[in-house]
Amino acid sequence: MFHRFLSIIRRQRTSPRWQKQCLARSSASAAEAHSVALPAQAQVVICGGGIVGTSVAYHLSRMGWKDIILLEQGRLAAGSTRFCAGILSTARHLTIEQKMADYSNKLYQQLEQETGIQTGYVRTGSVFLAQTQDRLISLKRINSRLNVIGIPSEIISPKKVAELHPFLNMHDLVGAMHVPEDAVVSSADVALALASAASQNGVQIYDRTSVLHVMVKKGQVTGVETDKGQIECQYFVNCAGQWAYELGLSNEEPVSIPLHACEHFYLLTRPLETPLQNNTPTVVDPDGRIYIRNWQGGILSGGFEKNPKPIFTEGKNQLEIQNLQEDWDHFEPLLSSLLRRMPELETLEIMKLVNCPETFTPDMRCIMGESPVVSGYFVLAGMNSAGLSFGGGAGKYLAEWIVHGYPSENVWELDLKRFGALQSSRTFLRHRVMEVMPLIYDLKVPRWDFQTGRQLRTSPLYDRLDAQGARWMEKHGFERPKYFVPPDKDLLALEQSKTFYKPDWFDIVESEVKCCKEAVCVIDMSSFTKFEITSTGDQALEVLQFLFSNDLDVPVGHIVHTGMLNEAGGYENDCSIARLSKRSFFMISPTDQQVHCWAWLKKHMPEDSNLVLEDVTWKYTALNLIGPRAVDVLSELSYAPMTADHFPTLFCKEMSVGYANGIRVMSMTHTGEPGFMLYIPIEYALHVYNEVMNVGQKYGIRNAGYYALRSLRIEKFFAFWGQDLNMLTTPLECGRESRVKLEKGMDFMGRDALLQQKQNGVYKRFTMFILEDHDTDLDLWPWWGEPIYRNGRYVGQTTSSAYSYTLERHVCLGFVHNFSEDTGEEQVVTVDFVNRGEYEIDIAGYRFQAKAKLYPVASLFTHKRRKDDVELSDLHGK
Repeated sequence: MFHRFLSIIRRQRTSPRWQKQCLARSSASAAEAHSVALPAQAQVVICGGGIVGTSVAYHLSRMGWKDIILLEQGRLAAGSTRFCAGILSTARHLTIEQKMADYSNKLYQQLEQETGIQTGYVRTGSVFLAQTQDRLISLKRINSRLNVIGIPSEIISPKKVAELHPFLNMHDLVGAMHVPEDAVVSSADVALALASAASQNGVQIYDRTSVLHVMVKKGQVTGVETDKGQIECQYFVNCAGQWAYELGLSNEEPVSIPLHACEHFYLLTRPLETPLQNNTPTVVDPDGRIYIRNWQGGILSGGFEKNPKPIFTEGKNQLEIQNLQEDWDHFEPLLSSLLRRMPELETLEIMKLVNCPETFTPDMRCIMGESPVVSGYFVLAGMNSAGLSFGGGAGKYLAEWIVHGYPSENVWELDLKRFGALQSSRTFLRHRVMEVMPLIYDLKVPRWDFQTGRQLRTSPLYDRLDAQGARWMEKHGFERPKYFVPPDKDLLALEQSKTFYKPDWFDIVESEVKCCKEAVCVIDMSSFTKFEITSTGDQALEVLQFLFSNDLDVPVGHIVHTGMLNEAGGYENDCSIARLSKRSFFMISPTDQQVHCWAWLKKHMPEDSNLVLEDVTWKYTALNLIGPRAVDVLSELSYAPMTADHFPTLFCKEMSVGYANGIRVMSMTHTGEPGFMLYIPIEYALHVYNEVMNVGQKYGIRNAGYYALRSLRIEKFFAFWGQDLNMLTTPLECGRESRVKLEKGMDFMGRDALLQQKQNGVYKRFTMFILEDHDTDLDLWPWWGEPIYRNGRYVGQTTSSAYSYTLERHVCLGFVHNFSEDTGEEQVVTVDFVNRGEYEIDIAGYRFQAKAKLYPVASLFTHKRRKDDVELSDLHGK
């Protein structure tokens, strides 16, 4: 069948009608602007005239900023926007992506009325097919999240799919998800409509104008140099799509923007004998790796193959992206999948196989935000073939970021600062995007890991731990142990185990947790971000007192848990700080905070030679000794008393361990369990580890990984930045009043906002949920992002979860909101409101009863008890 179909295709050549329809049209304002000289200055210069750049311009102008220039090296909408398949889908795994797509949908729907430019918007709906039960579970998880944020969707049967689309083969389907308000549009026309509206609001648009590089002085954007002269500006926005990477590196101070292009294929057909109706739903068949939409009575169909073709690794440039070379042999697997799904197409006339570049990022999420190295340099790029769906919402959030200093939603998962320069190697990007592109349609189960770009950053103990059965996960390029496979376990089977249910590593992690509670475990936590802040005078203390919420004026050797807040009182970082001397501080933060935290500190520290900020992450190997026998191991190795009387909790001092000097030993574990953190100069790492393991044998020591750590910290109700805490979460909302120096009358960033919040009350509260009727062996496991219901009404989402081996139940953490039944507006959440509710956690459409707790259940951890005997109402404060 395929060869007969292919012979028909090869007789057909390029359709003049298609070419005519796809040509990007420059707006009249752009053509007029092209004939005059560029202005000498502007407030904002945007590079890129596709749907992303025009969206940023549109939203900035809507927010009242008028002194804006948009530059496009070719013609407006003539880049990848021109070749976009035009499918607007809101069904995404991340809530922030769902919100961006939903906003885009509403924006594009009203653009034609606002501008008079036809955008081709048609509300078709989308149908997502499931060929396996696991895929259906994945769709059910997405469906639950869509519903609670107001996007209609439902899980439907194969029979219902047949009613929605007339030509689909149903025989291999187990179900599907229908999202009725999804749409199709002409992406080029949407970009032109956005440009037209922005122009009417005062934005000046110049096409055929190339940005050569951005001018920077003292770490601040001062202007741009183009092939037609210089423009002074305060802000620059890189929306250059395919060329964002090259443009970032061309600056006087390079900006790292990790993305890479791959070829992307889709075909276009003539109309069917009975032409498809305009409102025929778009079909996404992720198990078949294809999408199908109506196109002028025929179809447009493409997909994401398993063997993608990366391009432009060497930095090849094009002013306007042209249709790349056809490759029917490469497209054949997708074509075969299409014919299986729609057998009617076998004799259909094909107009064209389109091959266009699409950009992808190392983690399948778009890139937005301000550069950590150049103030005023913003980025919105790397859309992972979802530029149309995300363009409207992403443009809005970035415009808010520029105007207000922060967006209205938590966008950390998309922030440029989640990456470091280490992810910008061309070789790394080429290899990683070859994995990322197929993953767009691959099934995503809990705890999956990227396979490419690994062993980039490793601890000195990596080989030693690997030989002992460590299985690895990657965070910010750093290898971290998940768990350790005992010699009698099937290593290969564990590596290939992927499930939404109870995982095969369950018993392994249980034994590691048990060892942490009853003996002693060692966890390599070298990936944590580590900074030293010093000064010759008292300036280090003065600056840190203003930047951090807790009181750091403590005796030398003491450790303080604290937060770095923004002006709204939200967490920019959550960390521990040890006072090493009167003028020196040691700061420990989460792994993925390395770039973000550094940028925040540099931005808010005065430029003074007396103050030195040093990133010492690479200088120290960190070992976490957890368990009641940790004190015995360290006492024996250091010949120093380590009991609480001599070494109190949250205390730090340098001492010798084995033969090694200068080990920073801290009486804390990040889990609430007894134990110590050892920060070891890397040259001593292997020696100290060997000594710890040798001495620890008599105390039952073993290695443990981050899965055990997660279980311990979640059952102790410890919030973690980037999962539970973010820039929009304050200490008062997560029960951390004790970590804020409000009562001391000392000024610090965010203080006024917290005082106001303390007076007015909080609108969300961090809460622990213990699942009641959940069968660990048979039921779906919670992951994160599950909807929380109170008395049958949606009140929030979980932020993290883990199985508690102590409680023998699943524990979820998340925030409870109080939405008004009449208006839907948020109201104050009191302790009484949380305690009086009956709660359920929705896991892929199944609701499980849960007990809500605002404080850790401390008595449960003094000794192990059967879950049937546990009295869950026995609460104790922190």
